[in-house]
Amino acid sequence: MGKIMEWAARSDHLRGTPRKTVITAVGAFAKAVANLCNKTTVHNADTLMNLVRSRPPGVPLITVSNHMSTLDDPVMWGGFKGLLSLDPELARWVLAAEDICFRNPIFSYIFRTGKCIPITRGGGIYQEHMNEALERLKDGSWLHTFPEGKVFQEDVPIRRLKWGTASLITRCPVTPIVLPIIHRGFDEMMPENYFYGRRPPVPLWNKHLQVVVGEPIEFDVPMMVESAISASRHVTAPLQEAKWPVLSSAGQELDETAQRCLYIALSEKIQSSLETLRLLAKRL
Repeated sequence: MGKIMEWAARSDHLRGTPRKTVITAVGAFAKAVANLCNKTTVHNADTLMNLVRSRPPGVPLITVSNHMSTLDDPVMWGGFKGLLSLDPELARWVLAAEDICFRNPIFSYIFRTGKCIPITRGGGIYQEHMNEALERLKDGSWLHTFPEGKVFQEDVPIRRLKWGTASLITRCPVTPIVLPIIHRGFDEMMPENYFYGRRPPVPLWNKHLQVVVGEPIEFDVPMMVESAISASRHVTAPLQEAKWPVLSSAGQELDETAQRCLYIALSEKIQSSLETLRLLAKRL
């Protein structure tokens, strides 16, 4: 897949007017759905707000969450007080499914100016637009991901995560701050099987939406790299040519087997944090 309208995602595109217009319009929609049409409760909001506004310069932020509906982003940000969802500079970048958000040139342009990065399902962690996401992290930006990879509306434990988020953490020169977020009630606002197996044309109202922000997940990346390299020595590699490039991280070189071991460890830690937060959200 080639790059999709990368020029439209640049902050200087038409002096930033399209980005400001789209972010403001989408943010207003999110606030209306979250606070006027429904009731949204946000727990521990200050943790995210402080990290977005005043984390150390050059340190990227990755927020990770469960994925309950096609409107999780942007509606989940509409529940936060202030201009979190309306400020084009503060607003997050987000990985968005190409087959849903980039189906035609109009959608592609709107989503691109809205700071969305297209991801092809099944395209692998080294697909072209993952490099674009990595560049945003190198800039010290805020990126949101849905590491489960698809919408799940069942009230069940967090499923095994895709490795894209783990690969971005590893490849970024400055280890990002990783913040878990769990939300509930979005499946009632936008149920997948509302009418003959289809979603409703507009969000439903009079629902109680809940967003729970956790605490940053601590990663000792150099130690995890050492452990991954050690573990990879005991893994029988398949008799085929490696498809992934050799990766340098924490002063070490990782072949494909070592990378897989590292991504499993990182993903399991994120999954565990999300599951702990999910159980907490159920009790609140």
